[in-house]
This record gives sequence, structure tokens and C-alpha cells, in this order.
Amino acid sequence: MIDLKEIRKTYGKGESSAEVLKGISVTIKEHSYTVILGASGSGKSTLLNVASGLERPDSGAVLYGGRDITTLTEDELTAFRKENIGFIFQQYYLLPNMNVDKNVKMGADLVGNREYRSLIEAMGLGGKMDKYPGQLSGGEQQRVSVARALAKKPRVLFLDEPTGALDEQTGREVLDYIGRLHQEQGFTVVMVTHNRNISEMADTVITMNSGRISEVYSNAVTKNAYEIGW
Repeated sequence: MIDLKEIRKTYGKGESSAEVLKGISVTIKEHSYTVILGASGSGKSTLLNVASGLERPDSGAVLYGGRDITTLTEDELTAFRKENIGFIFQQYYLLPNMNVDKNVKMGADLVGNREYRSLIEAMGLGGKMDKYPGQLSGGEQQRVSVARALAKKPRVLFLDEPTGALDEQTGREVLDYIGRLHQEQGFTVVMVTHNRNISEMADTVITMNSGRISEVYSNAVTKNAYEIGW
């Protein structure tokens, strides 16, 4: 379980400063599929970065099972992310000089996972292990980034607009893979999106507006990637 308590974050100084998070308090349940929903500039990506330990808040606490990661040193925080957190972004951040197998192996090596190729197979890329990122479509590259993130066996998978650069068909495919692996492996999903349709896949939805949480609700019935609108 992730507890965020009175999180505040400001960028800039003086007259140019902007308070992006304005006292956010929310709980993300373990094993949940949680979507953080909001328009551009609402603070959702900053909240994701703070919750995942990529950024430190100016004040407040980020608790994982009661352990406040805001009190950790940089080395301790790096170790915590390595052991617990996976990231998927809108940009793929694959190494162009490494093939699919080696890109995914990078994540697997962090935890000594020798069975990572099963994830490549699960993402529908079994026949493309020797291909390089430049030889893959955008959707295939994003699936490689998903496999790489999951190869380190994270407790929590954070995703920032993972389908933002994809067309509808490819976006649905990527979301379908993530949804099925979440059900099979039980990791916690926290996804940022501005697409309200995607929130119908989540069991918990956190909506944000102008640096504050405007609503938290649960979906009584969740949909899969091919049942939602786009």
C-alpha cells in the first residue's frame, strides 16, 4: 500500500514559482489498477514522479507499507526504486544499439531474472528478439519497454501516458498486454492518462485538477482494452 500524505511540490522561485501539488493525500491499494486522470497541467505526472520516488516533494510523506521514502538518502532511494519500482513512459527510452533481447535483459539483470524471455513471448515479440529498436514499430517498441520494466519483477508499475504516441489499435494492444500481465502477476499498476476511457479499465480512479484531487472513485465493473472507447 502506498500512502501519500499532504504532498506539496513547487517549481521555480519568486514570482515565477508555481505550486504544482497542493497538499495531496491519497492511498493506493496494493495489487490495485489505479489510474490518475486529469487534463494537461493538472499535476498528475508530478504526482506520479513523487509517488514513484523519481522526484522528492517539498513537504509531506510517501509511505510504502509504513516506510517513508522521502527520508531516504539518494543511494537508499535508488536501491528502493531498483528493488520495487518499474517505469513505462510515453517515450520508449530503448537503447538503439541493443536488440530486443538485450534491452529487456537490462531490466532482468537488475534482479538476476533469468526467465525474462517469457515476458518477451508474453508481449507477442518472441519472433523479434534479434531486432533492433529502429526495426520495430512504435507499438512494438512500447511493448519492449513494458517487458523491460516487468523483467525486474517490480512490486509497483508506474506508467505515464504509455499510449500517448500510439494509434488506437496499437494502444489497445499495449493496454491489453499490461492488463493481462497485471491480473496474472498481481503487481500494482499506477497509470497517468488524460484519456477518460482508459480509466474504465481501472478499479480505482483518482481525478486531478489544478494540483488537487477532485475525486477518488472505484469502478464497480472494469473493462478490458477492447471494450473501452478511444
